[in-house]
Formats: sequence, structure tokens, C-alpha cells
Amino acid sequence: MKNSTNKTKNPGIFGLYFQSLGDYISKNYLFLILFVVGLFLISVLNFVKISTVQTIADFSLNDYEINQISDRTIIAKKDLPPDEMDPISIEKGEKIIKKGFPITEEGYAKLKKMSASPLYIDYRAFANAELFLLLLAIMWYLLYSFVPFNRKIYVREPLLQLIFFVITYVIVSFCGKFSVFSDSYSICIIIPSSLFVMLVTILYGNMAAVLLSFILSLGVLISSDCQVQTFIYTLATSLTSALIVRKIDRRLDLVFASITLAVFNCVFMLITHVIFNETFTDLPKLLGGVSANGFLSGILTLGLLTPLEILLNTASVFRLMELSDLNHPLMRKMLVQASGTYQHSLMVAQLSENACREIKANALLARVGAYYHDIGKIEQSEYFVENQKGENKHDDLNPSLSRSIIKSHVRKGVEKAHQLHLPQTVIDIIAEHHGNSVIAYFYNEAKEKDESLSPEDFSYAGNPPTTRESAVVMLADTVEAACRTLKSPSVPRLEAFITQLINGKIEHKQLDNCDLTFRDVSKIKEAFVQILAGYYHSRIEYPEQADESKEKAEKPEKEKSERAEAAEKALKKAEKAEREKAAKSEKSEKI
Repeated sequence: MKNSTNKTKNPGIFGLYFQSLGDYISKNYLFLILFVVGLFLISVLNFVKISTVQTIADFSLNDYEINQISDRTIIAKKDLPPDEMDPISIEKGEKIIKKGFPITEEGYAKLKKMSASPLYIDYRAFANAELFLLLLAIMWYLLYSFVPFNRKIYVREPLLQLIFFVITYVIVSFCGKFSVFSDSYSICIIIPSSLFVMLVTILYGNMAAVLLSFILSLGVLISSDCQVQTFIYTLATSLTSALIVRKIDRRLDLVFASITLAVFNCVFMLITHVIFNETFTDLPKLLGGVSANGFLSGILTLGLLTPLEILLNTASVFRLMELSDLNHPLMRKMLVQASGTYQHSLMVAQLSENACREIKANALLARVGAYYHDIGKIEQSEYFVENQKGENKHDDLNPSLSRSIIKSHVRKGVEKAHQLHLPQTVIDIIAEHHGNSVIAYFYNEAKEKDESLSPEDFSYAGNPPTTRESAVVMLADTVEAACRTLKSPSVPRLEAFITQLINGKIEHKQLDNCDLTFRDVSKIKEAFVQILAGYYHSRIEYPEQADESKEKAEKPEKEKSERAEAAEKALKKAEKAEREKAAKSEKSEKI
């Protein structure tokens, strides 16, 4: 009984391995399903490609010609009866060509019939391509798992890249069968890698685009039958596309980007011809084709971007710029109905943006997330302190009801964000900006009445921040709200107070799920102090203002002395009148 108990408590190495494997599968099952489905789809395309290529015994039909001395013996593995298109018949076991003997016209005709028959599929070529694609798929999956993107990866992103890969593979594999695109240079005219990389760069960032550039280039390598020239050209143009569009922030810039890419495509095609010692006979046609490819890639990116932004619900730079406009209807509604929350959100946005710039995070995303992080307060704005003017609504409520109202603004904010179809990354910031922290004020108030209450009863229902931008917005929200209560906010007091607030978030494990380092936290604190010190600093008085202040300070003293002199004169006058009155009365008595 004791042994069985120990076995239950200590599952052993294999038990721990399978437990870890189960946990990993449960967390990443969508990505694993996408991996398997994608590999199966590419395998089907690979089989169709191999079965439609004229190959025999692992070699292309182009390797043979009439009267050539054969370096191998090829034996028919299946019977091929004559038909209307080709009257030649082939019997199983028949030697089609013999090693060391010249290839006859009849032997070549039989080779041609075998290569055209679907019964003769080059399974070795298929297996080689499958192994290459399997390694490529594994590498792709591992890179997505371990490359630090510093953001959440949703299954929509690798799905989009898989679709782009499949389209590129189909175009290179099957359009290459046409004579006009049969060589390794002419096929470059129709490879859409630049278009796909530009879209991914704008939608998901430079890191994802660089990864896709290598994956697409390796896919082009295997689908073009290992043409190195095509691979090098595709890789060069793909990386250049990502570089050109990585910092644009206006849709009109894509027109200039397409012109720039057209020029670079021509340069890369010329360089590739020089490297591989190619003739320049067809170069003018190729330059015209690749320049058109580059220009159309930019124009099509401009046309496809908006539908993809809506369909994938991504936070592209263009969409974030549109949402950062303070004339957005929701921001105008917040200004009218919750002016205090509006001003608070603007300040949080400024703090978040500057802090994210310091730690090389997405400053634009943090600014937009800060603008919308408190949109759940609009409907019940009077219950939040920044919107109250004298009367506090919570004075008439019990702490539990107040807690419910305060907590609900996160849920309402997420619901409103979904209604507005805000990007998922912005919705995550709204949902995570309080994490699962405790609503301390109402918890302490309720604790005085009921000692049995636990902190979880008064905690927010969200998750701690999972991205650096979300964590920065949380810290900025806390710091901005708390520093409003700080009296005489000098720089040393701000530094000490902000450090205390950030350390509190760390102690309560609110920063455990994001990728912030201690160096990042230090830079964030410095950015906060710099902004808030400038916001709360005492203005320097100009000389005129100083004189006015001096006059205002001296005026009460002057008035005080004048009043004292007047009182003294009145007293002397009264004493004189008394003396005169006394003298008159004395004189009358004598008379």
C-alpha cells in the first residue's frame, strides 16, 4: 500500500514527460492542428506536382536523347497497352534501355510513354521533396514557438502565412511548366513573395516578415527544382520588401514603396545575372517583368490591406493611427460624459507612449490602448472618482455593491471594444489593465465589517498583462491615478512614490506573465518621473510677476500699519476731547 502511494505521488520520468506533453498539447492544439493540416495540404500539392512531371527512375526525361550511350538500365515495372494517342506497348519486365548501349528511337519513345503515364510516378523524387518540406515545416513551427516576438501569437497569423506559402508553391510549381516561365529567371516575374511579405510586415511586424521571407524562399527553392538563382532572388526581394515598408505610417507611402521596390527588383535581377555569368539577351524583358512585379506588389498591398485588417482584426500601423485620432466618436463621447476619465486617459497615453519608446516596445499600440482602456466607465462615469464633483456616490452604497460597479468597467470595456471591432491587441490591454489586483479601498472598508472576507472577493476578474505594452499601460494607469493624491510632488517624492507603486505590482505578481526585465522597469520608472515632474513642476515667475507677488505680500502689512496709526490718532483725539470736557466742567463748577 505504501509503495502504491509512492508511485501515485511520484509518476517517474515518463509520467512527467507525458504530463508535460499533455499540457503542451492542450495549450497549443490549434497550432498543432494547423501544422498537420498544412503539411498534409502541401504534401498533396507535392504529389500532384511530381505526378505531372516527366520523370523516370528518379531522372528527368530531359536527361535522355536518341543515340546517347545510356549510363543505366531501366526496366518497365508495369504493362502499358497501346492507345489512340500512342500505339506503342510496353510489357512488365521489359528492358527499355541498357547500360552501355545507345538509346534507340523506339527506346526513347517508350521512355516518353512511361514518363507521361500516371502509373509511373517518381516516388523517390516525391519522398525527397516530402523530407525537405517536413524539415521546413518543423523549422517553421519551432521558430514560431521560440522566436521572441514580444507579443501574443494568435492562430490567424500562421494561418495567413500558410495560405501565402501555398499560393507561392502552387504558382512556382505549376506555372513553371509553361514554356514562357520555364527557366529560373522568368519564373521570378510571377512570384508574389514581395506582396505577401509587405502585407505581413504591415499587419504583424518586421520579425514575422523576416521569418516569412526565409520560409517562402525555401519553398520556392524546392518547388522550382532547386534553382539556386530563383532562391537567391526571392530572398533578396522579400527582405528588401520588409525593409521598405517597416516604418511607413501612411497608406499613400505604399505608392512610393512600390516604385522603390520596382527599382530594387531590377537591381537584384541584374546582379544575379552577373553572379551566375548569364547572357544579357533576355535581360530587358526580365527587367520589365520584375519591375512590374514590384510596382504591382505595392499597389495590391494597398488594396488588400484594409480587407485583411478587418478580417484578421489586426493592429496594423495604419489602423492604430486611425484609432489614435481623438475625434473618434467614442473619444468625443467620453469627453462629454466622462471628462475626468478622458483627461486621465490622455495622461496615461502620454506616459505609456514615452515609456514604450524607452524600452523599444510598440509605442503607438500602447498609446491607443491607453486611450481606450477605460471606455467601460462611460456609462456610469459618476461612480469613478475622477469624474466626481464633490458628492461621492459610494457614500450611500455598501462596499460589495461598490466593488461590483468598479469591477464591471473592465467587462463593459471589453464588450464595447468587441462591438467597435477594435484590434485584439487593444482589447487585451483593456482586459488586462487591472490584472487580477485587489480593489484595496473597498476591500479594507468591507474587511472592517466582516473579517472573513478574502482578497479574491474584491479582486478584478482579469488576467495579469501578457505583453509589454499591456504591462506599461497598467503601470501608467496606476501611477497617474495615485500621483494625483501626492502633496508637493517634487522629483524625489515622485521617484520614491512611483518606485513604491511599481514594486507593489511586482510583489502582487502582476508582471509575471509579460517579458519586462528589471532594466525595462527601471527605464519605465525614469520615463514616468520625467513626464510627471514636468507636469507637476512649479512655474518660474517672471520679474513682473515677482513684483506683483511682492506688492501683494506687502499690501496687508501696509494696511495693517495704516489701521494702527488711524486707531492711535482716534485714541489721542478721544483723550483730548475728554480733557477738554473735564476742563469745561471744572470751570463751570468754579463759576
